[in-house]
Amino acid sequence: MFIRSAVAALTGALCLSALTVTSADADAGQGDTQVVQVVVNNGNPVVVGATATKTVTLSITVSDNSGIKDAYGWLYHGSFDNPDGFAGPGSDTPLDCTPVTGSTTTSTCTTSIVIDPNATLINANAGTWHVWTSVDAVDFDYIQKDSASTFLMKRAAKLTADASPEPVVAGKTITVKGTLNRANWDNDTYGGYAGHAVKLQFRKAGTTTYNTVKTVTSGAGGALKTTATASVDGYWRWSFAGTSTTAAATATGDYVDVTTG
Repeated sequence: MFIRSAVAALTGALCLSALTVTSADADAGQGDTQVVQVVVNNGNPVVVGATATKTVTLSITVSDNSGIKDAYGWLYHGSFDNPDGFAGPGSDTPLDCTPVTGSTTTSTCTTSIVIDPNATLINANAGTWHVWTSVDAVDFDYIQKDSASTFLMKRAAKLTADASPEPVVAGKTITVKGTLNRANWDNDTYGGYAGHAVKLQFRKAGTTTYNTVKTVTSGAGGALKTTATASVDGYWRWSFAGTSTTAAATATGDYVDVTTG
């Protein structure tokens, strides 16, 4: 489960397991047990919208000369001693470990984690998250890391595009409007995202590639508006590259028919 504001908000078994992992225990180890690789969501940022749940996979590859007995892992945001966001099975429930094909020393341990923005995320949770893990080997060697890896948790973004007039005479000016919105985890809705660079792009009818025409900064409420010259039939759209806390987004192209007058 996640916590909304502080470790004190954690309840039940997961709370107890989280609180037993103290800073004194962090980055401990004995013997030759190693964490080889940690992957969250197949290496992609975790993008979560305003209401829909998101399921991600945590995969931890570990090794020991005697083989792996079990492994544990969870995800957190903030400091290790006082996280403000939390997800995963914790230190009570082991991950599902499978030996790597052809190896008696290395296993890949995985679990699926469901993230529910309605109940568990706040806007302050966007950004860099950490992966805690603890691994036990068959010969009683072990390793424990409070930050075995990091990944990005981002608020989903949406873009709209509306070009007018339609149709338009070749060489005349069109106005392209739109809105940049992003998920607000504090109130489970989408809201305008102001003050960010958004590219206006055009794709000629019959082609597959969009080209950037100009860059505009989103205004109050995420509003976008600019003008351009229409010369041939094609599609106009807005494209946002994203930030460390907000995912990239691209609007559906709006077709404009250009006539000869």
